[in-house]
Amino acid sequence: MGTPDEILANAAAGGDRAAFAVLVQRHYDRVFGLAYRLTGARAEAQDLTQDICAALPAKLQHWRGEARFTTWLYRVVVNAAHDRRRRQATHVRAATGWGDWEIARQDEITVQAEAQDWLAQAMARLSVELRDTVALVLGEEMTQADAGTILGVSEGTIAWRMSEVKKRLRAMAAEEAK
Repeated sequence: MGTPDEILANAAAGGDRAAFAVLVQRHYDRVFGLAYRLTGARAEAQDLTQDICAALPAKLQHWRGEARFTTWLYRVVVNAAHDRRRRQATHVRAATGWGDWEIARQDEITVQAEAQDWLAQAMARLSVELRDTVALVLGEEMTQADAGTILGVSEGTIAWRMSEVKKRLRAMAAEEAK
């Protein structure tokens, strides 16, 4: 793994750009993943991750090294997500009273966020093979033939996997509805 994160963090706090670059490269995907799970929306997670990376040099000035760097970094991400939610709530309160259109729009956003959360949780319960298939066919909008080529399986296998995903998601939804 190379230089420990804590040493890199101390160096980055002291202005070492190379150390900072290594930290960001090493943890960017982890920060994005947590931001995605906290926000439930890819675009919002990307924005949040970029904001965190931009603010990280200043935040490193306050890192005391009392915990592992990753623990501290996760806390930074959680705090940033909470701050973003508070700002959004302020915007929502400011928009209150703008009519039925705004209320309906906010309700739709909530419904979509809940649906995305449910889907993300349900997808996490699927096998890696099924998730990979869904990511390519639905997420990347590939044909089943293209997905099969990438995954090294037949188009028929991809079709079966997609059928299996639908069956399992319906079963999960039915189970939760009980």
